[in-house]
Amino acid sequence: MSEKSKFSWGAGVATGVGSMPGTDAREAAKTVTGSLEALPYLPELPARGPGADMIGRTAGLLVEVFAHVEPSGWRISDRPGRDTRRARSWLGEDLDAIEEFTQGYEGPLKVSAVGPWTLASALELRGGEAALSDAGACRDLVASLVEGLRNHLTEVRRRVPGAQVVLQLDEPSLTAVLLGQVRTASGYRTHRAVDRAVVEGALRDLVALARDVTGAPPVVHSCAPGVPFALLRRAGIEGVSFDFSLLTERDDEAIGEAAEAGTKLFAGVVPGVDGPLSDPAGSVMGVRTLWRRLGLSPGALAESVVITPSCGLAGASPAYARAALAHCARAARSLADNPE
Repeated sequence: MSEKSKFSWGAGVATGVGSMPGTDAREAAKTVTGSLEALPYLPELPARGPGADMIGRTAGLLVEVFAHVEPSGWRISDRPGRDTRRARSWLGEDLDAIEEFTQGYEGPLKVSAVGPWTLASALELRGGEAALSDAGACRDLVASLVEGLRNHLTEVRRRVPGAQVVLQLDEPSLTAVLLGQVRTASGYRTHRAVDRAVVEGALRDLVALARDVTGAPPVVHSCAPGVPFALLRRAGIEGVSFDFSLLTERDDEAIGEAAEAGTKLFAGVVPGVDGPLSDPAGSVMGVRTLWRRLGLSPGALAESVVITPSCGLAGASPAYARAALAHCARAARSLADNPE
């Protein structure tokens, strides 16, 4: 692990991605804290409706940038309205719940927000086109997000004073932004690819913020194929969360370099929707196989990899969500018990 990294949580750690099923904040917080003793997280409950979804939730955090719901999605507004107030109210409920169930807790606590490039792909300007289409709008969004997350992370630390807060940036659209695959409002064209240096620069701003407020760099999550591991490392990201089933052998070199550099790998190996669960050791068999193929030290496996569901659990039943998180914890322990 690099000396700069603060992700020193020991071996055999599991966590979730972010979303949970249902609308009960207390039940979600109880499930998460009860299932994940080493790395619980602040749940998101998108079933409550607009404002509880990942874009609306993060839009509610922005400073001096506001948004409201249109039939096409979230659109930037001149002033805060009902949708902004609702997003902030639901986040307040979630914070109340996690505070209740982490009394006396000391250890890492993960909180999620949409990263700048997925946000710029999803938030519409007043004319209906994505903010991604306007370089100035992207810069304004990044600045607003930095200040909004500064406030949010400070609030989490106040409510859970024993927590080592870990920021997760959700960037499922990042690869599409880099490849010029984000569609315009008409759907007939795509937005021009954003220069990699610009993408890295925005992410570095978020890395600097996270280090300043929490003492640790953020984790970036993407459940899309083609996660840009090397770019994320250059931006200062020291933890990458991904859907393990989407990896191909083309990713081997980037993953091997990331692991050797001390990057924490959050491997999504447990399905995010209802279905049969294998035995815990079977769930991480692919992780062990990859590790051997890369020629990495077996002794470093359980400390380098965090086990998660493949993506959020919003589409699962409450019973399956509980089972999946418990299964992740058991699978992570099996890595620690038997890394070979």
